[in-house]
Amino acid sequence: MRETVRGRMKAGGIYVQLRSPRSKQLLELNYYPSKAKYYERYDSGSELDHLAFWTRDVDKRFSELTSKGAKVAVRPFSEDGYRLAFVKDPDGIWIELIGLDRRTERK
Repeated sequence: MRETVRGRMKAGGIYVQLRSPRSKQLLELNYYPSKAKYYERYDSGSELDHLAFWTRDVDKRFSELTSKGAKVAVRPFSEDGYRLAFVKDPDGIWIELIGLDRRTERK
C-alpha cells in the first residue's frame, strides 16, 4: 500500500490514508496523541478505533441510525469542506459518517 494523504485533525489527531495499486478502497489510520481530544489509553480490545462510511447526506443518515438505536458519539459537524458525525454500534464500535459539506459548495 502507498500513502496517498496525511494530515492533522482539528481535534489533535493525525491521519494517514493508504491505497493499494489497482484498488479504489482506502485504508485510513488514525493516531491520537495523549493531549488529543479523542485520546484513549490503550487497552486490549480497543485496537479498532472506528469504521467510516461515505454518505451523501450525513445528517439524514445520522438521524436514521440514531432513531434505530445507534448511540450518539459525536453529533454532525462541518470541518474543512466535509460533514462528519459518529455513532456507536451495539458493541461500542464508533462508526464515522462522512460526506461533502454541501452547504459550503453552494457558496
